[in-house]
Amino acid sequence: MALSSTDPGPSSLGASDATPAPQRASASDSASAKAQALTLERLRANVGKLSTTMLKELDSSLPWYRRLSADERSALGMVAQNGIAAFVQWYQRPSSPQWVLSDVFGTAPAELTRSISLQRALQLIRIVVQVVEDQVPDLAPKAEQSALREAVLRYSREVAFAAADVYARAAESRGSWDTRLEALVVDGILRGENSDALQSRIAALGWKSQSRFTVMVGKSPSETNAVFVSDLRRAAGRFAEDALVGIQGDRLILVLGGVAEKEMAYLRLSELFAPGPVVYGPLANTLADTSLSAQAAFSAMAVAKAWPGAPRPVAADDLWPERVISGDDTARRALLKNIYRPLVAASNGLAETLGSYLQLGHSLEATARELFVHANTVRYRLRRVCDVTGWDPLIPREAFVLQTALVVGRLATPAKPTVERSPARPA
Repeated sequence: MALSSTDPGPSSLGASDATPAPQRASASDSASAKAQALTLERLRANVGKLSTTMLKELDSSLPWYRRLSADERSALGMVAQNGIAAFVQWYQRPSSPQWVLSDVFGTAPAELTRSISLQRALQLIRIVVQVVEDQVPDLAPKAEQSALREAVLRYSREVAFAAADVYARAAESRGSWDTRLEALVVDGILRGENSDALQSRIAALGWKSQSRFTVMVGKSPSETNAVFVSDLRRAAGRFAEDALVGIQGDRLILVLGGVAEKEMAYLRLSELFAPGPVVYGPLANTLADTSLSAQAAFSAMAVAKAWPGAPRPVAADDLWPERVISGDDTARRALLKNIYRPLVAASNGLAETLGSYLQLGHSLEATARELFVHANTVRYRLRRVCDVTGWDPLIPREAFVLQTALVVGRLATPAKPTVERSPARPA
């Protein structure tokens, strides 16, 4: 059948789109490649301009940036400039984010994390990205602007994740260093290290307390991981201004500074130790004296089993008798200073009355007959003993402490009296 004059012939079909599809795709790809090449060329030519604009924007938009030192601003400016230069390379050949750590941050992570927080670092990255995005109309042909904006967004995401990675690694490194430094400080306190060196190390950990130091010692739980140490430090923060945690074998050591409500603090913190005795040393007024508190706590911990009925926690001073029996000279001197010599200095027969009362089975009547005084006189003198020493002879455990003090005092070498020299006669 013949074709009508109105039917299009084969030669007229697709006359408006005579170019084959592969050729059209090739032409489109070629145009896109040319546009991308032109954009890349403009990016390379404007790296300096972008860097200058970025530094001005940082100075005008971020008040904290202006307050940084010249060295800190230089380090951060270098990071930002590296970010722009690296974007140009990334735009040409997008790759894995591993390069960001070396190309953008380079050797700056230590300076970066020391100068500003992660939040401020992200603010800086936002400024850098905004500067590049604002220049998109001048950097790319109209057909390539959308692709360039998308590339800027993808690049900013990679840099933000890389910054977070830098800060995370710095935090892990700092945490490991703080743990080692904390162990050194605790060990220095236990050994009575030079106070100046110790003060320098403890200041590096952010220690601020200047008084009311003490040391707690007990058995450590079977699993002392980072979570346990963090929980212990957080609990200690409720009762003390500062806290250090040390773990030496099966012993858990807690150094507290600026202790408030010490009775409640010792009781609540002792619950975090493993079963067994928990001992706390006397309060120290200076950091140098904290080693004495630690030594007292460790000495008491070694003999705590000799007092099965000891409270938990127990003060190191409450174990003076056991410490003296074990050969602790510090406890012996403490009994002399705090109990025996004040009793002798108080006169009025307090030491003799206490000795008779303890020797005669805690009998008021027998003591009165022994001393030829009234029983009420004995009661009065025993109350005076409590007032002078702080230990009550009517309580069995405290009577044992007082009796040990009397034994130590009687065995002690009497202090030599000071001989006053007469003034020399004038020649």
